[in-house]
Amino acid sequence: MDFSAFFASLTAHSPLIYFCYRPSDGRVLYVSSAYARLLGGHENQVNEELPAWWAALHPDDRPYLHALLARVTGGEAIQDIQLRLLRPDGSTRWLSLTASCYRPAGEAGELLVSGHVEDMTVRQAVVNHAQRYQAKKNSMLEILSHDLASPLMLAEQLSDYLTEKVTPLADLELNQMLDTMRASCREGIDLIRDFVAQEFLDSISIELNLLRIDLAAWLEVVFDNYRQRQHATGQQFHFESSHPSIYADIDTNKFLQVINNLISNSLKFTPDGGQVRMTISQHPAHVLVTVADNGIGIPTALQAGLFERFTTAQRVGLRGEKSTGLGMSIIKTIVEWHRGQIAVESQEGQGTTFTIRLPLPE
Repeated sequence: MDFSAFFASLTAHSPLIYFCYRPSDGRVLYVSSAYARLLGGHENQVNEELPAWWAALHPDDRPYLHALLARVTGGEAIQDIQLRLLRPDGSTRWLSLTASCYRPAGEAGELLVSGHVEDMTVRQAVVNHAQRYQAKKNSMLEILSHDLASPLMLAEQLSDYLTEKVTPLADLELNQMLDTMRASCREGIDLIRDFVAQEFLDSISIELNLLRIDLAAWLEVVFDNYRQRQHATGQQFHFESSHPSIYADIDTNKFLQVINNLISNSLKFTPDGGQVRMTISQHPAHVLVTVADNGIGIPTALQAGLFERFTTAQRVGLRGEKSTGLGMSIIKTIVEWHRGQIAVESQEGQGTTFTIRLPLPE
């Protein structure tokens, strides 16, 4: 049976570009017909066209691809690795790479790398849109919960004040009305907070999906949502990155939920007019993300057990926001899923800083 003809017919209409590459001299020994159909290349000129593809590769992805090739030639198989090509019009073409190595003639044979490439541009556009929507939704939920809960908290406080004033009147009906007002306000506040908390809890039930992303860009997207509404929250927001782009292996939805929860915590314990600051910095072997505020701080006695499940460190926020004690425990769990660590530094009356340390992509 002519297996080469069979394989050619099998891949003729495949959306995958199959290839075989020889690392020793950097030559492509085989590329399927999808190369011409999907990328506009020429099968018999693929090696002459390689420099142009390399030049079109996103500058941040060139060292990444070198590192990937080293991993594959070292015996590791890679799957669904995202790479970006820059088109002449400035738009981005997303590719997904799967590859492994083998020696056709045993140990004495020459090492070859084979695999496939898929054009993921349309699918990635959908994913990016969904992730941006999710990030905006989560931050807006935090902001709206603050906006909606604040007048209810004010009404609850007014009902307490009025109760003190009317108690000497011994008016049973009026006292019952104030009790109803107070209970309704508290029920509304709890409903808002429970809804936001449930969104956060739901995020951990989905399987972890780590992808190499520009974390600096995504964090700025989240922070911009708060900056645009700082007139409503009453705080000022500042963002700073040590590099224009900082890459890490992240489950975008889960990690941004962590960031939203930390910002929400800052909002709870920072008076109106205070500041919330986020920084991200890249170091030789890790990335540091900090969320800091100049709020009331955390008492020293409460800091040791802050990340424990159902911690006794839970406190009511400055505006009456309740806490289940689960939030920090879940944050720690999600950070550890990313092979990271989280720490807190705080001093009463001077604010709190949460620091997340994440490993750089291998």
